[in-house]
Amino acid sequence: MAVIPHAKNNYRPHLARSYGLVAMLFVVIGLQFGYNAATTGNVLGRESNVTISSLLDGTNKARAQVGESALTLNDKLNQAAYLKAQNMFVKQYWAHNAPDGTQPWKWFGSVSYDYDEAGENLAKNFTSPDAVMTAWLNSPEHRANILRNGYQDVGFAIMDGDLNGKPTSIIVALYGRPAESAVAGVSTTSFTEASTSGQINPLTQFAVAVQSINVVTYIGLFMIGMAFIAAAFAHKYRHKLPKPLRKTWYRHHGLYKSIGLAAFSVLFVFLCGGGQI
Repeated sequence: MAVIPHAKNNYRPHLARSYGLVAMLFVVIGLQFGYNAATTGNVLGRESNVTISSLLDGTNKARAQVGESALTLNDKLNQAAYLKAQNMFVKQYWAHNAPDGTQPWKWFGSVSYDYDEAGENLAKNFTSPDAVMTAWLNSPEHRANILRNGYQDVGFAIMDGDLNGKPTSIIVALYGRPAESAVAGVSTTSFTEASTSGQINPLTQFAVAVQSINVVTYIGLFMIGMAFIAAAFAHKYRHKLPKPLRKTWYRHHGLYKSIGLAAFSVLFVFLCGGGQI
C-alpha cells in the first residue's frame, strides 16, 4: 500500500502521495535535528570526529602517495596552532592575519620554533578527517602546503567556540622545517599561507559532504530512497490510474516527484555535511 502501486491503492502508493511525502520529510528532518540536538546541544550543530591523530594520518598518507617523506608531529607546532585557534575566537576573525595585523608566523615565534620554511592551512566546521583532507587536497594552495618537499614537522589544533555568533569548530594546521636543517650559508626563510576564500568547487563540496554525513543522515537518505522508488513505480503504472486523473498532471506525478526527491536528497547531503577552507 505504501510503496507498490496496485488496484487497492488506485496505483498511487501512499508514500508517493502528498501526505506521505510530507510525513516522510517531517520524519527525516526531525530525526536529523533530534540527533544534532542530542549530540551537540544545537539542532543545527554537527558532531565532529576530527582528531589530531586522524589529521596526521591523512597528511602522511597523502604525502606517501606522491613519494614524500612523512611529517613528524611537533609539540611546539601543536601549541602554536592552539594559540592561533584561540586568537581567532578571542578576536573573532577567520583569516590568516588577525584584524590588528598579527601575522601567522607570530605563533611560531611564541613557541620558539625557528623555521626556514613554514606554512598554515585553516578549516572550519568539518565533521570528519576525510572531509578535511579531501577539501585541502582539492585546493591547489592547501595541497601544496600538505605535500611540500621541504617540510619536516606539523602541528594541529582543533577548537570549538562561537565565531561571529555561531557555534564553530576551527582546525589549524602548521607546517615547518626547523632552521637547523637549512643548508649552511643559504637563506631560504619563507612562509606559505593557503587562501581562506572558502571557495570549494561543487564536486569537491559534494564529496566533502558525503564524507561528513552520519548514521541518522543515512537513515534519512534510505527513507527518501523508498519514497523515490514508490514515485518511480507510480510513474511506471501511470496508465492504470483512474481516467479522470490521467487527464491531469497526475498522469506524470510520479515522474515529477521522483525528480523532486532526487534533488532533495542531494540538497539534504549538502545541508548535513561540508565545511569551509
